[in-house]
Amino acid sequence: MYNKIHFSVSFNSKNILIIKPQSVDMSLQSLQQKLKITTDGIFGPDTLHASMLYFNLTPERASHFFAQVSHETANFKYFVENLNYSTKGLNSIFPKYFKRVGRNPTRYHRNPEKIANLVYANRMGNGNEESGDGWKYRGRGAIQLTGKNNYELFSKYINNPEVLTNPDIVATLYPFESAIFFFDTNKLWDICDKGVTDGVILSLTKRINGGTNGLSDRINKTHKYYEYIK
Repeated sequence: MYNKIHFSVSFNSKNILIIKPQSVDMSLQSLQQKLKITTDGIFGPDTLHASMLYFNLTPERASHFFAQVSHETANFKYFVENLNYSTKGLNSIFPKYFKRVGRNPTRYHRNPEKIANLVYANRMGNGNEESGDGWKYRGRGAIQLTGKNNYELFSKYINNPEVLTNPDIVATLYPFESAIFFFDTNKLWDICDKGVTDGVILSLTKRINGGTNGLSDRINKTHKYYEYIK
């Protein structure tokens, strides 16, 4: 059996096309290796139960946590922020950086590195557009860790300074730990502890998503995972 391979397509700072293969289940397999279980890239009852024990979560916390991160990563497939926007997408998604200020988006069309360096410049601890911090500290992990300040805090949280010098490890080695950091920092476990109900899932989703995108999927996954381990 072969792992499913996707390709990331982007342009570097010299406008040269870069195509890289991406195994969509590698971060999940990395977790399974830590759990010392079969590394099949499938998130089923065995992986959920082992994860609950590994991260010292209650059944309620584990059900909420993994349902939310499953949705956020499109079923554990994508652990790096997708910034591959077209000219039209840039004007609609980031109007304050383009349409509202009269910036021509053509130079940024389908160029994730340039887009990240612009929209994440001078905030979240990042330097200016030329610093490259926006791209270096773009969203990674099961709930995207974004911005130099947050990478620094997470680095201290797991006591690993390599997070700052090699931030890709947030996606490859620590995708779930970074999401647990997010739950800890934002006190989301208090919501999880209220039980596994649609109302609790709604409250948690609003805190994570800022709205209710994908609510039905989050609800279905939470209840399904709870059935696995309750």
